[in-house]
Amino acid sequence: MANFSLPPKNVRFIIIGLAVMVAGYILMIGGGSSDPQVFNYDMFDFRRLVLSPLLVILGIVIIIVSIMKRPEDKTEDKE
Repeated sequence: MANFSLPPKNVRFIIIGLAVMVAGYILMIGGGSSDPQVFNYDMFDFRRLVLSPLLVILGIVIIIVSIMKRPEDKTEDKE
């Protein structure tokens, strides 16, 4: 890991961000109807219109912040 550009803490946050995004996409699935002549109002519930897009956006923000965060420099000279 010495030659890796991101510290392990940032990599963990990237994995957490990906998991949050996957959870958002999983919450979006479903709501269809097996009969094309029947309209299903379950497509327009809170989970699919509000919660899942917020989770996807939150996951993207977590990933961007974890990539842009600078690691702490522990080799400072203390005088």
